[in-house]
Amino acid sequence: MSTAAKKPMTARLNERLATSGFRFTPQREHVYAVLLQKRDHPTAEEVFIRAKRTMPDISMATVYNCLDALVKSGLARQVTLERGAARFCPNMAEHSHFYCDQCQSVFDIELPPESGWALPAGFKAERMDVTVHGRCPACDKAARARRRGATPASNEQYRAKAATPTDEHSDGDH
Repeated sequence: MSTAAKKPMTARLNERLATSGFRFTPQREHVYAVLLQKRDHPTAEEVFIRAKRTMPDISMATVYNCLDALVKSGLARQVTLERGAARFCPNMAEHSHFYCDQCQSVFDIELPPESGWALPAGFKAERMDVTVHGRCPACDKAARARRRGATPASNEQYRAKAATPTDEHSDGDH
């Protein structure tokens, strides 16, 4: 990150931390820069590995504390998908996530304008966490290529197996 680009980021970080009761530290600045550098929704462990490359003395506990401060300051969002490790997202605009079930990558997706949900009377939504599951373009392309590469014999075997009646229906009592 260039020095010119770093100044506004540092000022914003310092302001948000201060208004949330946290001190500005070089470690918090570094962890925040790591999140901004590659917006791929890393886990705390991935943030630690990336941060350690240029700040070798940083500990895993410090990374956890920094991420906690960034989340509480509204500079990052903690994203929990399924039962996996929490991931961190610096995109604070309202958005949803797409989770590729194949490669476990997470992508930001924009919410359609006016995407509200009808809530029961008296309920007030403060934020929404929506995750769409499926295959990303790269995994979908690979899956299509694998299917095209299937031999006719294997396709015939699949068709024959699918057409064979099961034992539970062979007695005639449908």
